[in-house]
Amino acid sequence: MNRLHTSYLGFELDNPLIPGASPMCNDLSVVKRLEDAGAPMLIMHSVFQEQIIREQLSLNYGLELGDNSNPESTTYLPRPDEFRIGPDEYLELLGRIKAAVRIPVVASLNGRTLGGWIEYARHLQQAGADAIELNIYDPILDSEVEAASVEDLTMEVIRGVKRAVSVPVAVKLSPFYTSFVNFACRIDKIDVDALVLFNRFYQPDIDIDTMDVYSDLTLSTSAELLPRIRYIAALYGKVKADLAVTGGVHTAEDAIKAVMAGASGVQMVSALLTTGPEYLKRMRAEMIRWLEAHEYESLEQARGSMSLEQTPNPAAYERGNYMRILQSWAPD
Repeated sequence: MNRLHTSYLGFELDNPLIPGASPMCNDLSVVKRLEDAGAPMLIMHSVFQEQIIREQLSLNYGLELGDNSNPESTTYLPRPDEFRIGPDEYLELLGRIKAAVRIPVVASLNGRTLGGWIEYARHLQQAGADAIELNIYDPILDSEVEAASVEDLTMEVIRGVKRAVSVPVAVKLSPFYTSFVNFACRIDKIDVDALVLFNRFYQPDIDIDTMDVYSDLTLSTSAELLPRIRYIAALYGKVKADLAVTGGVHTAEDAIKAVMAGASGVQMVSALLTTGPEYLKRMRAEMIRWLEAHEYESLEQARGSMSLEQTPNPAAYERGNYMRILQSWAPD
């Protein structure tokens, strides 16, 4: 009996520990190490619509030639050297990964307009993607854009991709929607196959010496898991789609928490980048030991047991507990 078995995106997986979107997929030797270490599925890093537009319009030469010739030239599209691989290379990489491993390979797409999502989603399916993860990442800083229009466009994009492809579709969301649970339930009615919580926004910082705004890549910690399990717990039992956590899973305890909240898939990136693919073996062994120590026959028994619907203390997820914690705190 496989105690860690799970079902995610329509696939029967040996365990829920899925390497999430990251540069690890760029190296086939690392990809094979992930599979050998027990990865049941692989999520490729995103290809961005801006990359696709650049290639389609053949703007590389023109943008470099007139780099400062008009105000839009430095802002419309990123420079070529900001992308490690373009859309054609991404499709080729997808094909090479598919040929190298036996596990399902999920392509990831980050777009901004309806046409860009749909057309390239078809290319990903044709190139062999077993599923597609839509990475909804577009921080809205325009004061004229209303919240309802952002949600409506996202819904339109998801509907369009679902109509365009036949492979399973997962939607990776941010937590920054006014009524997240309501919006997630609306998306679920489109019959998406999975909801992934949450993508990580890489926040800009200010260098007070150079007077510059810059961005840096900061790896996650286990503390980032908390808002994810809260909303997984709130959605469990309310949606048909599978639920997955991404961000903040570093230990077997983190993974078990995510499953008990209701997750079927547990994506890992930062922990694997810092410890290597073989860390998956240790994670699985520690999860099995926990199941044995707590007399669980399988991980499935634990799934959703601490969701909002099933936990013996649902108030802990809600506003009242927030007030009690603040009012009861005292210094040592």
